[in-house]
Amino acid sequence: MSTHLLSLVHAPAPPHGGRMRKGGAVLSREEYLAAWSRWHGGTDTSAPMVRGWLTLAHTLARPLAVLPPWVATAAGALVAAAAVLPAAAGGVWLVVAGFLVGLSGLLDSLDGALAIGTGRASQRGYVLDSVVDRLTEAAYAAALWAAGAPGWLAVAFGALCWLPDYLRARAGQAGVHRTGPISLWERPTRVVMAGFTLGGAGVVSGLVVAGLDADRAVVTAGAAVGALLGAGGVVQLGVWLRGELGGPGEADVPPPD
Repeated sequence: MSTHLLSLVHAPAPPHGGRMRKGGAVLSREEYLAAWSRWHGGTDTSAPMVRGWLTLAHTLARPLAVLPPWVATAAGALVAAAAVLPAAAGGVWLVVAGFLVGLSGLLDSLDGALAIGTGRASQRGYVLDSVVDRLTEAAYAAALWAAGAPGWLAVAFGALCWLPDYLRARAGQAGVHRTGPISLWERPTRVVMAGFTLGGAGVVSGLVVAGLDADRAVVTAGAAVGALLGAGGVVQLGVWLRGELGGPGEADVPPPD
């Protein structure tokens, strides 16, 4: 089951999951990083952000090896959805909302570390995790809207969380077997941006700047920056895919939907 904050969806089918490793043992960190990369189309794990987040997930998984991965998946979805309530309450509750967003991201990484690290990864879990990732990102967008971001901006934030992974998935169906470059707007950045925006808004709640409520200004600015990063990430992937995808007559592809 893959859940590591990059959450890349690709066409090449991952191997079937095996039995849990003897005694609930977890792969070593280097073994886990290599296995995670295989599950994600050979994604490079040497980038500091990627390696650091995966190392954190691996560290958390070691004492929790007996926990079924789906438990962490479900918990991550519930925690992300729960962030909408304190976001709507506003004020210092926004700090709680930001914390819950960050916690959902950690749980998202944990289930993948449990699945891959203990030999319980499966195609079913791989797909389930990708679906849950998209649902949690919808919850992040909803939390930003509830905290005061304009509706259109929250929708743009959410859509640009989904679009890069949709592009990769469709490219995979068209025969592209590589994940491509690490863009500006991968899963870790989305979690961090949403979490810190909500938490930061909570810290400055009650202040008024230039006649504007500081918390609403921070939420709006954070959602806007996230949307800009998302647009930049889509452009990065688009440029790369332009070189990877063939033109008319160059390859056999599925017919259009």
